[in-house]
Amino acid sequence: MVVREGTHPGRRASAGDADAPPAFLAATASLQAARLRPEILCEQMPAPQRIAPHATALSADVTVDDLDVATGRLILLHDPAGNDAWAGGVFRFVAYARAEVELEFVNDPMLGEVGWSWLLEALEAHGAAFAAASGTVTRVATEGFGAMADDETNAQLEIRASWTPLPASEAQPDLAAHAEAWGELLCTAAGLPPVPEGVAIIPSRRGQRG
Repeated sequence: MVVREGTHPGRRASAGDADAPPAFLAATASLQAARLRPEILCEQMPAPQRIAPHATALSADVTVDDLDVATGRLILLHDPAGNDAWAGGVFRFVAYARAEVELEFVNDPMLGEVGWSWLLEALEAHGAAFAAASGTVTRVATEGFGAMADDETNAQLEIRASWTPLPASEAQPDLAAHAEAWGELLCTAAGLPPVPEGVAIIPSRRGQRG
């Protein structure tokens, strides 16, 4: 991941772990309640076990006309004791997004700045207050040679980021807006137009594939 914020020997907790702190269980439940666009297929995935005492993770694919046009992961870390690297917060998001982009965009010197702005704008648009955001934007062009010379040249944009959510209540945190912003980042990176104002968003079919 982009931000290496120390490791903890504590075991991983999940939403079904009765020993997990109530605040972590509430945060996990709020993520499951996030409303994502219907193009996003989201499901639970194994979380890293040594980054923080408690963690949960989601993976998602953005599919248009049966083609996967973007993929990503969202990890929520929780340390009840707080972490100086998390701006003093007890939660930290770590996110990843990858999408195909037009080949000519790879050489655009503004692509990295634009890609990073997509995350910040999505967080702001969803009212997801945050602090200490950091990350990287990587552009990759792939060409084939030899026996693979006929393969189509393609380009991808990868965004890796982490930020500290600022929930209204650390005891009962509602972090759904952060998951929704991550979903919007995936769709923006994939080139999907924004949902028109006033159009309802259908909740994502979590864990349902094909």
